Amino acid sequence: MDTEARIIIAFLFNRSGKPVLTESEVYLPLSMELGWFSTSEAQEFVSYAVTQGLLAKEDGMLRPTFPIETITIPVGFIPRKKTFPKKKKQAKDEPVLEAIVSRICEQTNRERTDVHEEITRVASEKKILPEVAALFIARNYNIPCEEWYDAVETRLLTESTG
Repeated sequence: MDTEARIIIAFLFNRSGKPVLTESEVYLPLSMELGWFSTSEAQEFVSYAVTQGLLAKEDGMLRPTFPIETITIPVGFIPRKKTFPKKKKQAKDEPVLEAIVSRICEQTNRERTDVHEEITRVASEKKILPEVAALFIARNYNIPCEEWYDAVETRLLTESTG
């Protein structure tokens, strides 16, 4: 599965001739120009590739994390629709904070209590919401958490912090 994802990434970057691309320069060709995926599937592919460490996000730009010149792209290559697993929908009853904590724990092999303590400390020191502190900590560990930005922003805008 990662092999096919690597081929897609190598194809796109070779095709563009650029070492870095914006997110839209990755997903729009996949959906609009090549017709390989729907727009939402293409966006999910980008998220998957970042989560799997195949693409690195730096200053709003994406770059492959592997040497694309070593990837052989088969003639007439067209990816299967099942190239990447659909991301799990966040359970409605699972708070955003707990979802972020779970991701941090998975990626760092730390205990939940340790992560919660760090979030509490950072939130107190910086006078920010725990969800924002969790995103801050995740970013410090280079853990992708973009799927929760909107939910945290909504909480920020609706929370009365006095």
